[in-house]
Amino acid sequence: MICIRPVRSRGVNAFFDENVMARTNAEKHEWYRDGMHFTCTQCGNCCTGPSGYVWFHYDELKAMAGYLKILPHEFLTQYARQLEGRWTLNEVKREHGYDCIFLKTDEETGKRGCSIYPVRPQQCRTWPFWPENLRSKKNWQAASKTCPGMGAGNNEQGEFFPIEKIRILRDATPLS
Repeated sequence: MICIRPVRSRGVNAFFDENVMARTNAEKHEWYRDGMHFTCTQCGNCCTGPSGYVWFHYDELKAMAGYLKILPHEFLTQYARQLEGRWTLNEVKREHGYDCIFLKTDEETGKRGCSIYPVRPQQCRTWPFWPENLRSKKNWQAASKTCPGMGAGNNEQGEFFPIEKIRILRDATPLS
């Protein structure tokens, strides 16, 4: 997030001018300005790995609890923990790292997926268009090593995301 202070000595339009300049400069560095292709393969790789946080807010809590047919306070007790005044989903320790509490594996097919997919938190819905992935092409390529859907973009396969949609998803990602 860009924080801009008005400069009094430059008059009333100083804040507007600086805001426009900062946004214009940030947009110049959007290496993805021509848009990108991405397809979620529902591999579950974005739900596993090193320990992390999946932040959610009250409306998402109500949706997830409703989907599981439990009360919000039961959801918090069973599936979440509070850190620094915010709520995050629990993780399950595995031999390879940590899985989201809602990452499930189909025993027959071995396919992994989110057991609350229709009501997953905003942070999950905005993957892979997170600010840290979009910071540079190098960051995007590093994240795509574990996400086959991001790699699909190299072949112009999958859903096309224009710059406007990428910005919306990027800016909707909860701060870590």
